[in-house]
Amino acid sequence: MDHVSVVVDDLASATAFFAELGMEVEGRAAVEGRWVDSVCGLEGVRADITMMRTPDGRGRVELTKFHAPAAIAAEPERAPANTLGLRSIMFAVEDIEDVLARLRAHGAELIGGLERYEDSYRLCYVRGPENIIVALAEQLG
Repeated sequence: MDHVSVVVDDLASATAFFAELGMEVEGRAAVEGRWVDSVCGLEGVRADITMMRTPDGRGRVELTKFHAPAAIAAEPERAPANTLGLRSIMFAVEDIEDVLARLRAHGAELIGGLERYEDSYRLCYVRGPENIIVALAEQLG
């Protein structure tokens, strides 16, 4: 897998949120023209992209802000975890409570609870900017 793409309305907030998870900006670009129209299957695309990289360099998240055509909201806007389609991106973290506190400063909300799975993990789902669901996993032991 090369990357996961997330369409956002507030690129700065989404970038700050993922930076709080330890991701670093790998690059930024403005895209438009016939080639991007063809790839997206849309006409008149103008978008800004921020590519973010995980600290280990193995994973990337592309944050895309469409200026034209305007982005379309998903239905329902605050889709639950069992909605069909891509629902979450999971990140391994070292101190889940610290990460939760830092993400809350960026408007994140805990969806359910912070739970322990056997003696292996502490896990939770967090709703971030643009209602993105981010799963967090802290390995135990």
